[in-house]
Amino acid sequence: MTNPAGESTGEIFRLDFDRRLMLQFRGAVVTSDAGLLAYRELDDALGLTAMAGDKLSDARTGKNGRHALIGMLRQSVFGRLAGYEDVNDAERLRHDPAMRWIVGGKAALGCAASPSQMGRFETRWLAAEKNLSALIDLSGQWIDSVHARRPPRGVVLDMDSSVSPTHGEQEMSVWNGHYSCTCYHPLFLFNQFGDLERCALRPGNVHSADGWQSVLTPVVERYKGNVSRIYFRADAGFANPDVYEFLEAERIKYAIRLPANRILQERIGHLLTRPIGRPPNEVRRSYANFTYQAGSWTKPRRVVAKVEWHPGELYPRVGFIVTNMARPAENVVAFYNKRGTCEQWIKEGKGAIMWTRLSCRGFAANAVRLQLHALAYNLGNFLRTLATPEPIKDWSLTSLKEKLIKIGAKVISHGRYVAFQMAEVAIPKYLFADILRLIAELRPPPDAAPA
Repeated sequence: MTNPAGESTGEIFRLDFDRRLMLQFRGAVVTSDAGLLAYRELDDALGLTAMAGDKLSDARTGKNGRHALIGMLRQSVFGRLAGYEDVNDAERLRHDPAMRWIVGGKAALGCAASPSQMGRFETRWLAAEKNLSALIDLSGQWIDSVHARRPPRGVVLDMDSSVSPTHGEQEMSVWNGHYSCTCYHPLFLFNQFGDLERCALRPGNVHSADGWQSVLTPVVERYKGNVSRIYFRADAGFANPDVYEFLEAERIKYAIRLPANRILQERIGHLLTRPIGRPPNEVRRSYANFTYQAGSWTKPRRVVAKVEWHPGELYPRVGFIVTNMARPAENVVAFYNKRGTCEQWIKEGKGAIMWTRLSCRGFAANAVRLQLHALAYNLGNFLRTLATPEPIKDWSLTSLKEKLIKIGAKVISHGRYVAFQMAEVAIPKYLFADILRLIAELRPPPDAAPA
C-alpha cells in the first residue's frame, strides 16, 4: 500500500547474496528521470510549452482547477518523452520529483495531475475541435521558434505514411491489406533536420497519399517568403498529378518515385540488356534522362531512370523518378535517396516515443495522442540537433532516452533551494554542463538597459 507522498510505508527488502544490503523505495525523493530537467531547460529557452498558453483554450469551469493547462501539457509531453505513454502512468509519475518540478506551479511542492485529470485533459479538453486544431499547428510553431535561432537557407520536406496497429474496438481502425493488420494509417511530414513539421491521423484503409494537401499546404504557407528554396521528396505512393501541379504552382523543386510501367521500361530498353562478358564484382550503375507524359498528366515532365546490375543477380534493379529539378540525373538520384532518413525518423518515433500507442476508443482522442507524441518527438529532436556536445552528437533518440533522460538522482530539499544529486554513468558532469551551456546560448539576448 502506498501513502499519499508516493512512497512505501517503510518496508525494507534484504538480498540473500549479501545480507548487508537493504533496498528501500523512496519515490518522492528519488527520480529515475533527472535528465528531463535538461529538456525542460530547453523548453524554457525556446518558450515552447509557454507558447501553448496562447493557443489552447481551457474548457474547465469554476475556480478550483488545481493544475494549469500548460502544466498538464508539460506532463503529457515530457511523460511521453521519458517513455510513459499511457495516462495510467500518471498514478506514480505525479509523485516523481523531476516531473513535479517540470510541471511547475503547485505541483513542484505537491504532486502533478492524477490519471483521471490527465484522462479528461487529453480525451475531452484537447479533443475539442478548436484545441485539436491548435495542437496540430503547434509543432510548426515550435519549429519556427527553433528556426528563429537557426535560420535555414532552404527547407527539404519529406512526406511518408506509416502504420499504427490497433488492438481493440478503436473508432476508424480498419484492416489494411498492405500491412496485414487492423490499424491507423498516419501521415508524416519531416524537414531535413528530422523535425516533424506536421502529421495527421487517418483511418487504416486510406491510400498512402490521402489527405496530403491538408498536411503539406500549411507547412508551405509557413515557409513562403522565409526561405530561399523549398524541396520535396516522396515515394511512389505520392506519384500523383495533383501533387506535381501543386508543387509546380508553388515553385517547389521535387523528386518523387515513379512506379514502373511498360512505356518507361521501353524508354530505357538499351540499359536493360545484360552486358556481354563476365560480370564484375562491383555494382554497375547507369542513368538516363527523358521526357514522359502519362495519360493523366496535363503536360510532359522530366523522368530520371537508374539501372543497377548487382553481382549474382540475373535481372537489373530499375527505378524511376519524376522531377522538375535541372540537376544531372545522378545528382537527382542522390538527392532522392536521402529520403531514407525520413523512414529512420519514423522508426525513432515508434521506438523512442512509442507514437504507435493509440489505444483510446475515440478517433479524436487518438488524434490528440498522436499530436502529443509529435510534440514529445520534436522536443527530443531539438535537443539532439541544437544542444548535444560533440561526443554524443550522433546519438539516437533512443540512446538519449536511455542514457540522458534516465539519469537517477536523489532530491535534497533545503529552505531556499532543491538539489538533485545526479548519478554520473553514461552522462558525466562535464557533458551535462556542455548541454546546459548550449541551451543557454539559444536564449535571446537580454534587452539593452535604457540610457
